Amino acid sequence: MAEPHRIYSCDDHLDIYSLPRDLWSKRLPEKLREAGPRVVERAGRHLWVTGDRVLGISGTYPGMATERGVEPDDGFRASSPELRMKDMEADGIHASIVYGPGALTGFPIDDPELKRAVIRVWNDWAAEEFNNYLPDRLSALAALPTTSVEDAVAELQRCVALGHRGVLFNAHDVPDLLDLGTKWEPLWAAAAEAGVPLSFHIGGGGNVELPPDANFEQHAWQIATYGAAIPLQLDEPLAVMIYSGVLERHPGLKLVLAEAGIGWLPYFLHRLDATFEKHCVGKPGTIKTRPTELFERQVWSTFEEEPLGTQLIPLVGVDRVMWACDYPHPDSTWPNSRKAIDEALGSLGDEAIRKVTGETCRNLYSLA
Repeated sequence: MAEPHRIYSCDDHLDIYSLPRDLWSKRLPEKLREAGPRVVERAGRHLWVTGDRVLGISGTYPGMATERGVEPDDGFRASSPELRMKDMEADGIHASIVYGPGALTGFPIDDPELKRAVIRVWNDWAAEEFNNYLPDRLSALAALPTTSVEDAVAELQRCVALGHRGVLFNAHDVPDLLDLGTKWEPLWAAAAEAGVPLSFHIGGGGNVELPPDANFEQHAWQIATYGAAIPLQLDEPLAVMIYSGVLERHPGLKLVLAEAGIGWLPYFLHRLDATFEKHCVGKPGTIKTRPTELFERQVWSTFEEEPLGTQLIPLVGVDRVMWACDYPHPDSTWPNSRKAIDEALGSLGDEAIRKVTGETCRNLYSLA
């Protein structure tokens, strides 16, 4: 890149394994603490559990950050805003959009009251103890409950009042994806009115599932299979949001496909338009706006490393894609993000690179 510029990572992570072990036990209402997420030791490992269900490991996964040259990590470095920003600055990253513990798996809790309370605790902690460290540079997104549309709307409005710059909705956690176009209508209206981006993150939709305590020593090929396939699973919720008319009815709704990558999008956008021509034009009960027009107006997709990025990004739209570091995951570009950007996007042109790696993210989330 010819000139240094501020880099904004639009999809980093704070998974459950890095969270403080007393996060929920300190903040949940007393009557829910025993049933809520807590850490127990089993067979020499610390695990997050709720009831009899394992939610994940507590502490660093085998094969995680330590083998990439990070300072000594007790497993919780990513949850310290001070240490996290130290890592970001060492990598030349100015600001970070952070997806929390529900990004990949949702919150697999059956009791609606407990699920709402668990999500509320995360959202409060993220706003009060994480984002407030550097609110113009560090933004952990709020999670929305999928227990009901009323619950989701109420939590969205509460979290916007707390200062959250965006929200995460787990589309694959609803009983029927087709309901996104009908039963969840009040949520799309509320998100559009609030003006905050709403994200669908990869992590569901396929038949390949991982145990919640999967690790890189025992489940290497399973993790590889899962990781390769899940970006494409966002095709269904995207199609629903387009063809059901959600984006057409709510032009102010901003939809982010987080960690979806770019490679599949040129083909899928072409197919969306072709299907629109065959099944929608001139027919009642269908959208009137071409899918690509809706995408160009209201949808963004994030990516990390795209070997064909200079060819694919112009096909999707320079203003529709945002680069991400994916810290602290094993496939993150950290701590060599600027080198990775230069190698992957160097021939795209300075203006386009500034948009893809910084300006679009900054503007979308109203960052400094």
